[in-house]
Amino acid sequence: MRKLIVLSASCFLIASAGAFDAGQPPPKPANIKSIHPPNPSVPGSSSASAKEGKEGKPAAGAKGTAGKPAKLSAREQEEQAEAELSAKIAERLAAMRANQAARAAAAAKAKKDAAARAAKLAAMPPPRANGTHWAYEGEFGPANWSKINSDWAKCGSGNRQSPIDIRDGMKVDLEQINFDYRPSAFSVQDNGHTVQVTVGGGNFLSVQNRMYELQQFHFHRPSEERINGKGFEMVIHLVHKDADGRLAVLALLLERGKPQPAIQTVWNHLPLEKRDIAMPSVVLDPNDLLPQRRDYFTYMGSLTTPPCTEGVLWLVMKEPVQASPAQMALFSRLYPLNARPIQAGSGRMIKESN
Repeated sequence: MRKLIVLSASCFLIASAGAFDAGQPPPKPANIKSIHPPNPSVPGSSSASAKEGKEGKPAAGAKGTAGKPAKLSAREQEEQAEAELSAKIAERLAAMRANQAARAAAAAKAKKDAAARAAKLAAMPPPRANGTHWAYEGEFGPANWSKINSDWAKCGSGNRQSPIDIRDGMKVDLEQINFDYRPSAFSVQDNGHTVQVTVGGGNFLSVQNRMYELQQFHFHRPSEERINGKGFEMVIHLVHKDADGRLAVLALLLERGKPQPAIQTVWNHLPLEKRDIAMPSVVLDPNDLLPQRRDYFTYMGSLTTPPCTEGVLWLVMKEPVQASPAQMALFSRLYPLNARPIQAGSGRMIKESN
């Protein structure tokens, strides 16, 4: 029975070591001896030993007449075994506490190292984005253009972006735009964003003492620009470049009316597949696109597609150009929406012809 009691106490001590993980000190080993009060009737008990001492019998551990140690009684052997077991339990608990402390120190070091790595990564500049796909809606739409490619940062951070709502223009005597357009060879491509017409060289416009050569023109639906809050069904952008690489964009607003001959020439030669290039044998005269009145608005802005380059001179004709409903419907089948939203004016000066 005593062995069962000692074993139970040992199991309790080992289990209580788990409390050390929660920061509580383990209980001290139980004093096994206190479990068994002295019993005078049991031979070998402390009272019996005292009695034997009084009667002149040798005490426990006393040497016999021959110098040999006296044989331990059964009770003494049990007490010695219990003491040895208590010492082993205490040694085991000490080893467990040392292991737990080592694990806690290792976990703290790992946490500290992870925090240092995270801080180092946070301090590093973000990797350059180099995407090329963009769209007018969804994940790749205008709100995310600046995140798709690092070179398109101006799409999100620029303060001279286009298009804008053109209003409160300063009415002044603007110089007339000098157009030097002529019938030219051209090619047509549906590039996945719009229908683009590339025109042969030799077509120029002159304004503000600079001469810009026509590079290409393309279409947007609805119009990207607004005039005093009013939008139009479509717009044509004619992109020009001067000898120094500066850009000027002429915007022709479209409204429903009679068929437009130059637009019909483009529609007649649309390629059957996107990104294919059609090279008609006929010529196209850009003069056919221009309105009769040449009054215009002008301001400094940007390209309306990535990379949203700023420093672009905008020339927006005040008189709309007519196109037939059928001509507009044809483009809407290809691109029902390919217009960038209105951008902030940011206090830009806008001039308009008297």
